[in-house]
Amino acid sequence: MRKWKETREKMGREYDAYTLKAVQEIELEMLECFLEICEKHDLTYFAFAGTGIGALRHGGFIPWDDDIDINMPRKDFEKFVEIAKRDYGDRYYFLNATTDEHYPLMTTRWCKKGTVFWEESLKGVPCKFGIFLDLYPMDEVSDDPKKLRRQAMPAWFWSKIMILREVPYPVLPFQGMTKKVIHGICACVHVLLKTFHVSHNWLYGRCMAACTKYNGVGTDTLGYLCSSQPYEDVLKKSQVYPLKKLKFEHLELNFPNKIEEMLTATYGDYMKLPPAEKRKNHFPYRLELGDYTPGRKAENE
Repeated sequence: MRKWKETREKMGREYDAYTLKAVQEIELEMLECFLEICEKHDLTYFAFAGTGIGALRHGGFIPWDDDIDINMPRKDFEKFVEIAKRDYGDRYYFLNATTDEHYPLMTTRWCKKGTVFWEESLKGVPCKFGIFLDLYPMDEVSDDPKKLRRQAMPAWFWSKIMILREVPYPVLPFQGMTKKVIHGICACVHVLLKTFHVSHNWLYGRCMAACTKYNGVGTDTLGYLCSSQPYEDVLKKSQVYPLKKLKFEHLELNFPNKIEEMLTATYGDYMKLPPAEKRKNHFPYRLELGDYTPGRKAENE
């Protein structure tokens, strides 16, 4: 089997089948390591969103998808980071707001060394982007709607200011003149943040203070408050636990026990394939697969 080692610059908005398969194989290899850590150390996690649709509709990846999203309660996430750095630091590294002052998101990426996965939307951000698993730390959030609003809105606001510090023209769900106006405002905010040297660590601290405000209180609600919308990933624990396993490619992953009704509430008829123009992925601006052999796992079995 020939070595799979190449660089793709300005790939546009489409993968060829072989490249997409290679990205998915690398991510599955990482996922196996992730599961090994979680099972050995009794860490809680669950997959959701597009990974859930893929499991239910396709038994694995959505055919055009190029990422795996994992949610973890923050205490389990922090333990995972500690263990993975110690036991897998020779193969993988973490990219988040604490490891790189230019990283503009509140997610954490567990990246494979020797690879590059530089998304079109982040091509101006000087971070060491690699092929990754996307980890979402989940915090306890208030069960009271008013208190939740006072928690969620600051978390969401500061997370978006973090993005604007690095990205003057973020991806927006608007078109036409509305998009141009909002992009103009975003660019002005970006210039102001840079002009006045607003600290990345200060913004991150404000966001974290809001996200973690109710950790340890024992609420009935979990949330990742830095999504596109403030309440997009707010989940009742009764929807999530007890977790159940679903097939994902050759593996089994944990999912919320009410994953079907949760996906229906968010996406409608998620079992129906979307039209071709809505089949989206991360569209890498630059991709390097490193020293990788396609089908290496199958070859070694």
